[in-house]
Amino acid sequence: MTDQGQQKPSITEAKVTDEVHDEHPQEQHDRFKETTDKIWGSTKHAWSTATFKANQYKKLVQKKIDLSALHKKIGAAHADLGKLIDDLREEGKKNIMNLSEVREILIRLDELKADAAALEEEVEKIRNEELPHDEEEPEKTDNS
Repeated sequence: MTDQGQQKPSITEAKVTDEVHDEHPQEQHDRFKETTDKIWGSTKHAWSTATFKANQYKKLVQKKIDLSALHKKIGAAHADLGKLIDDLREEGKKNIMNLSEVREILIRLDELKADAAALEEEVEKIRNEELPHDEEEPEKTDNS
């Protein structure tokens, strides 16, 4: 059964159609290579983006773990300082803030706080890192 609305293509139409499908093998190869290169470039970009983000996340998590440990040490030093001051006050000591034990804990607290501030800066720096640009990819030029 044939559709009455459709006609067979003429000989000239068939030649034009065949010429379109019979591109030179080199042109087909070049187009295939260009498409493959684009796909490969996209794949490399996606891979490098994913690995960069994963590595960034890993660094952030480690810094936050370190920061959490420092905050625990700061809390413990505050507790030690408070207990020491209370014990010294109960003993009737005067000029508690000038005693060497109190000064040592205060110095330790200052060092811990400085370390925590440095870690917080590193966390912020890691958060603001951007994906490095791929310098391997040559610039496209039009040679036609």
